[in-house]
Amino acid sequence: MERVNIAVFASGSGSNCENLIQYFNVNACARVALVVSNKADAYVLERAKRLGVPSVVVPKAELARPEVMLPLMEQYAIGFVVLAGFLPLVPAYLIDAFPRRMVNIHPSLLPKFGGKGMWGHHVHEAVKAAGETETGMTVHWVTPQCDEGDIIAQFRVALSPDDTPDDIAAKEHVLEMEHFPQVVERLILDCR
Repeated sequence: MERVNIAVFASGSGSNCENLIQYFNVNACARVALVVSNKADAYVLERAKRLGVPSVVVPKAELARPEVMLPLMEQYAIGFVVLAGFLPLVPAYLIDAFPRRMVNIHPSLLPKFGGKGMWGHHVHEAVKAAGETETGMTVHWVTPQCDEGDIIAQFRVALSPDDTPDDIAAKEHVLEMEHFPQVVERLILDCR
């Protein structure tokens, strides 16, 4: 069975991207073949380089251009796209090119704490401010609306009233590291 090539889109540090690269390096169903970032200074690019995965910087204006992105996806024979901390909205033409083959990870239990401006520490601060007793991560299909695609999987963790936003972030991040690659693997196997 031929391995599926994954493109990981990320805007920041890239810990989920690195986790996916390492997971699929020893997994026969897929491999991370390309890392795409909208920021030239994103640490995810360093991680990709260190792990031998090609990467490209695509500014937001270029992301909006099918004549840029579609040939790039074709060049690397991309069969599945994973958004892992990618901040720009993905244009509809690109979502349409990967029907039920583009997912996003979100650091809360959607539909709570999702939507525009809800990323990273903003989410964890909102969880704390709301007095939530649990948080978690959500994997969902990507649609043109921010964080509104059908939910594929959610994983939860209990919170203490004493938890700071940093504590909440750390607890949620453990869930991402533990579960995200397996969810992506299952989806890739299901779409074959």
